[in-house]
Amino acid sequence: MKIKIVALGKIKEKFLKDGIDEFVKRLRPYVSLEIVELSPIEIKDENLTGKVLDEEAEKILAQIKPQSYVITLEINGKMLSSEELAQKINTLANDGVSEIVFVIGSSCGISPKVSERADFKLSMSKMTFLHQFARLILVEQIYRAFKIIKGETYHK
Repeated sequence: MKIKIVALGKIKEKFLKDGIDEFVKRLRPYVSLEIVELSPIEIKDENLTGKVLDEEAEKILAQIKPQSYVITLEINGKMLSSEELAQKINTLANDGVSEIVFVIGSSCGISPKVSERADFKLSMSKMTFLHQFARLILVEQIYRAFKIIKGETYHK
């Protein structure tokens, strides 16, 4: 199985890069993980937010294969425990899904076009996180999921 994270924006803070790199390294024995960073489009006029999100959607959707299982991170998505996320990933693997794509939108969210393509909408929390933090939390939770699936000791 392959996991791809499509995210708008670059990680600038060294401590976040280091954390993400650490979990990507830890994931190597379990899964092939790719992070695709796309440049967000600057919104100069709030009235154009929808248009900008649709332009970003084209970039995001270009990264997704027709057969990929897409999980978008959305405020109104379903919250899962770490165990439930592990179960979801394991079920998808057992069902023969070859690629899971997680999508992290820009600070303005994601276009309805991307949301409609999602096979599952995931909410990380009722709290709001910086998108850079969301990426770190997501890779840690994917790592935790694989440790749970394998019955290993990381998860407590």
